[in-house]
Amino acid sequence: MIESLFFYLFATITCLSGLMVISSRNPVHSVLFLILAFFNAAGLFVMLGAEFLAMLLVVVYVGAVAVLFLFVVMMLDINFAELREGFQKYLPLGLGVGGLLLAELCLTVFAGATSATSIPVSDGPHNTAAIGLVLYTDYIYLFQLAGMILLVAMIGAITLTLRKREGVKRQTITVQNSRTREESVEVVSVPTGQGVGK
Repeated sequence: MIESLFFYLFATITCLSGLMVISSRNPVHSVLFLILAFFNAAGLFVMLGAEFLAMLLVVVYVGAVAVLFLFVVMMLDINFAELREGFQKYLPLGLGVGGLLLAELCLTVFAGATSATSIPVSDGPHNTAAIGLVLYTDYIYLFQLAGMILLVAMIGAITLTLRKREGVKRQTITVQNSRTREESVEVVSVPTGQGVGK
């Protein structure tokens, strides 16, 4: 009964925060709602007994991807004066969301402790070992294909950043090494009390 209540709580908040990600007009708020959705999805994984996937979701997506999104959003041209105006207005809502996350964390730890004592220990592999076993046997070709797609995407991103753009100076090592002192340094005699004119 209590596990069903936790499931509906996490699932409802995950769906609502996912809806707010796509409907929020402020990109910073969208990223924060995305982080909330990741935390609640991790809570669902903990309830399913997949603690490894829950920690992977928190560490990889919240700790890396969402923070990267937040940095990219912060680099955009956002009117931060307008954001600061609504700080006092949305402070109770922010405290409520933070309190909800804290309560969910406590409930997840409590539910995980009670369900861990009630689940009998089987002779099969642990869930982390089972994921690795399935991933590297049944789905090895799909796993390798996903790695190749990520490699191609990384090479494409590097290629896009290295394209020729107007007004951008590039460093050429051979040109720098072939310069002589006469090309680089100019000795000027400046009269006393006067500066160098341009």
